[in-house]
Amino acid sequence: MSSDAKVLSKGIQEVSFFEKLKPHLELIAAGLSGVFILAGWLFDKHGDGAASIISYLLAFVIGGFAKAKEGIEATYENKELNVEMLMIFAAVGSAIIGYWTEGAVLIFIFAVSGALETYTMNKSHKEISSLMELQPQEALRITNGFEKRVAVSDLIVGDHILIKPGERVPSDGLIIKGQTNIDEAAITGESMPVSKGEQAEVFAGTVNMTGSITVQVTKASTDTLFQKIIQLVQSAQSEKSPSQLFIERFEGTYVKVVLLVVISMFFIPYFLLGWSWHESFYRAMILLVVASPCALVASIMPATLSAISNGAKHGILVKGGVHLENLGHLEAIAFDKTGTLTKGKPEVTEVIVKEGLNKEDLILKAASIENQSTHPLAQAIVKYTKQTLKKELLQPDSLEDIPGWGVKASINGEQWKIGKAAFVGNDKADKFAEGKAKGLAGSGNTLVFIEINGVLCAMIAMKDVVREETKHAIEDLKKQGIKTIMLTGDSEKTAKAIAAESHVDEFFSECLPEEKVDQLKQLKEKYKTVAMVGDGINDAPALATANVGIAMGEGTDVALETADIVLMKNDLPKIAEAVRLSQRMNKIIKQNVVFSIAVIMLLICSNFFQLLDLPFGVIGHEGSTILVILNSLRLLKS
Repeated sequence: MSSDAKVLSKGIQEVSFFEKLKPHLELIAAGLSGVFILAGWLFDKHGDGAASIISYLLAFVIGGFAKAKEGIEATYENKELNVEMLMIFAAVGSAIIGYWTEGAVLIFIFAVSGALETYTMNKSHKEISSLMELQPQEALRITNGFEKRVAVSDLIVGDHILIKPGERVPSDGLIIKGQTNIDEAAITGESMPVSKGEQAEVFAGTVNMTGSITVQVTKASTDTLFQKIIQLVQSAQSEKSPSQLFIERFEGTYVKVVLLVVISMFFIPYFLLGWSWHESFYRAMILLVVASPCALVASIMPATLSAISNGAKHGILVKGGVHLENLGHLEAIAFDKTGTLTKGKPEVTEVIVKEGLNKEDLILKAASIENQSTHPLAQAIVKYTKQTLKKELLQPDSLEDIPGWGVKASINGEQWKIGKAAFVGNDKADKFAEGKAKGLAGSGNTLVFIEINGVLCAMIAMKDVVREETKHAIEDLKKQGIKTIMLTGDSEKTAKAIAAESHVDEFFSECLPEEKVDQLKQLKEKYKTVAMVGDGINDAPALATANVGIAMGEGTDVALETADIVLMKNDLPKIAEAVRLSQRMNKIIKQNVVFSIAVIMLLICSNFFQLLDLPFGVIGHEGSTILVILNSLRLLKS
């Protein structure tokens, strides 16, 4: 390798390393600030005053740079002082009166909170890139019988595109030729593919599973349903929480009041109370120290981190304190059906065989035929047969897949047809087994019929079954006074059956992603604080819209990135456990806030009446901080 190439390679590696390090720079700076504080304290203990001050100055600069830069820029932009500036003034004030340690510790605490805030913000934007990866970049456009690969952005309404088996649909449109099964999990969240023929609508981001289809584009690439999902996620993520808005309104007033009082103490006691200039300046500096909200900051962050650590220990991953705080005020919770309340994969619930036939032999041959297919229903039959019979499957003599209908096969000289009711004849299917098909379909089952040599011989019922723990989880939430709602893209008949089985209070069926978002907005108006539980790409906008988004651990990357809370083991009862943890955290935070404000007010009053010297002010200020931290650490216990 040439020297130029080596230099270029080294440069690329250095840039790559820096890019990886960049999101963590604030946290690294906070850590270094803590190291220099410790060094300064040790130097001071050994009588090296100059080295001690230099260490504290480094702690100030390294730890406070990010927050100082943020505070100065925000002050310049909004023309209003903020809490960041108050922290800078308080730290400088501590240094002026010789208390370097207190100023440096104040900077350190603020630096840590800022680093965690930045890290959380960076993590929250990753789901957008995950969504974009599912959007095809190219399409096979057909013009006058000629095929040409073009960028999806170049497609216009009216274009004809060819989509082969296994490819993702590049744009919304109507099928004008061909028949196939479409996996619409990216849009509806439903695990079972949908059979589609001519004039049926298809959506960008879904997967063509079996047959080749020609589609007429009906929407520009920027207006597809899949793009709307991305836009909904972006919009919901950018909305500020009520807590954030309250803090932004509060901080300007708080800073102004404190600084006004500090400035007043420079002059008023000198002119009205006969204090000396030295005493007035001394008391004003003490006020800056004791009024700095160290204990107030410590009231929330240690409690939040302790609660988050406790949750992680029990399989509940929380992405930020605000989400855990909101969970404690929950009034309603909406659940996606597939993969959340249910297992997400179809299972055989009943097999009905015509009287006089050998059930085991029939099922074995049916599974042998279906084993040639990747369709979820076919795989459910194969799985059921292997678990039930524990026998080797056979090899069909011939097999023909009929997209959208089923499969034809020859096995041991018999002619088989396996598929939907219309494939074997609706009349025969309705009358089979004394009309049991209607009852099974009404309870949420999908039915597959088996015809041998022109005679309808069997019916297999399958459905996405409710998780064993679902009922317990729902009942536990109801005991806490939380309303439970199911949102699903499935039919009303299936939704009604699953809702009854899972014991939810209410359900909404046939919901596309944007309709789930609309339902969430209506629920938020009615119940104020609402959570959404889901696992699919289609759930991402709803997860982002809800006050608290909760994702199942086995869900898609997009759902996991969009959600505020992740259940690592798909354990629904953990939701009620998380609510209880949130309520404990909120209670401790309230205790801390009341205590810290009371101490600050007591110290301020004592300082004004000249009853408080600086060492005692520091002890009271730092002591209250330690006490609220110790109180917060109780949340680490189960």
